[in-house]
Amino acid sequence: MTHPPRQEPTSPRDLVGIGIGPCNLSLAALAHPLAELDAVFYEQRPGFDWHPGLLIEGTTLQVPFLADLVTLADPTSPWSFLSYLRNRERLFPFYFAERFHIPRAEYDAYCRWVAGQLPGLRFRHQVDAVRWNPERDVFEIDFTQLDTEGEAEALGRTYTRNIVLGIGTAPYVPDPLQPLVDAPGVPVLHAADYLGHRDTVLAAGHITVVGSGQSGAEVFLDLLRHRPAGRERLHWIGRTEAFAPMEYSKLGLEHFTPDYTRYFHALPEPVRDRLVAAQWQLYKGIDADTLAAIHDELYRRTLDGGWPDAVLTPGVRVRTAGRIATSAIELHLEHLQQGTRSRLTTDAVVLATGYRERPLGRLLAGLDPYIRRDSSERPRVDEEFRLVLDPSVTGSVYVQNAELHTHGVGAPDLGLAAWRSATILNSLTAKETYPLPTRTAFTSFGLDDPADRVPPARQPKRLTPLIDGP
Repeated sequence: MTHPPRQEPTSPRDLVGIGIGPCNLSLAALAHPLAELDAVFYEQRPGFDWHPGLLIEGTTLQVPFLADLVTLADPTSPWSFLSYLRNRERLFPFYFAERFHIPRAEYDAYCRWVAGQLPGLRFRHQVDAVRWNPERDVFEIDFTQLDTEGEAEALGRTYTRNIVLGIGTAPYVPDPLQPLVDAPGVPVLHAADYLGHRDTVLAAGHITVVGSGQSGAEVFLDLLRHRPAGRERLHWIGRTEAFAPMEYSKLGLEHFTPDYTRYFHALPEPVRDRLVAAQWQLYKGIDADTLAAIHDELYRRTLDGGWPDAVLTPGVRVRTAGRIATSAIELHLEHLQQGTRSRLTTDAVVLATGYRERPLGRLLAGLDPYIRRDSSERPRVDEEFRLVLDPSVTGSVYVQNAELHTHGVGAPDLGLAAWRSATILNSLTAKETYPLPTRTAFTSFGLDDPADRVPPARQPKRLTPLIDGP
């Protein structure tokens, strides 16, 4: 039995957000003090949670605490991480802890604190369709209210002048392993579900971790710490050529600045595609402290002689996989450098194989005729994070963490969330609601890039382009 939906306003809203992850939560927090902006955000989950399956004890954010929801756009916001600590009477303990990188579970608790107080967040609301209404010059959004069991409770429709998509990413399972993940009773799971199934995984005789990024390293370390010395029976494999550290030099981190984002957006599409593939170590490597902790744990297990029963092999891909009898799993492996193949029998597999942007096709099917696409049929996104639409559409559709192909490696990075949210709000309000810096990096990413941002009295001489030939 359905019930009447929540009463929607008769006039169109200024903004409807779809999805409430950290990116749209950042936007909601920065939009909160803007009384002139009528904004609401829909999320089908019952409440905010952030990678609950990976909140492993001892894991920390890979960005400083200043990369919270608001600080890098508005340090005075009541929704900053420091405001959260003050509210919890934990400022002095944090001060003495001298932590720049906070526990991952604490970041999740901070976001839930913000989400619990912001008006305009509608959890248990599943957005079903988005359309453009040319007669009214507004977007129509159909949604379903869900009950506590996740079943449909009521249907509704709202109208808005603008939309922001923040539906995030979904766990990625390679095709050869998808049938095993779907099979009941077989302990093959994505790392996103690790903590909820850790006891089952630990009970297995032999465990394999697939994936050589941060999640794979954290899961492997956690399993290692919970297995008896000499009887670890662990395998860790990944496609990368090494268990490589993440690029974390100060100048390297400038790839996660607005300066680099603007530079990257202006590059030709083929160049952007090559760069994203080549820059994997900027955002898919492993924190050096995690690598050190793994080595320390392995070394500790050699103190009484012998080696731990753990195999760590990079440069390996899973070609195919299948079940043996009812409980064992057989992985068919290929070493990418040697060109050799082998089989690995294991009792449980944790897939730390990353995440993919959720496809927008189903949700935006009603807008498809209006969306302009690139040569690879991906939506084009302008510098202000708007989908490029047919000029007949007077409203805007903004995207958050769905613009890796147009804005570069900083798209999923929490450190750019507040700046991107402020950019979107400045675009929406058509004014500098949040003043943003004109320069954010010491690096000049292009030859014609920095001079125009330096005060005239200090401008360096422009470089003369080199010309081949006499």
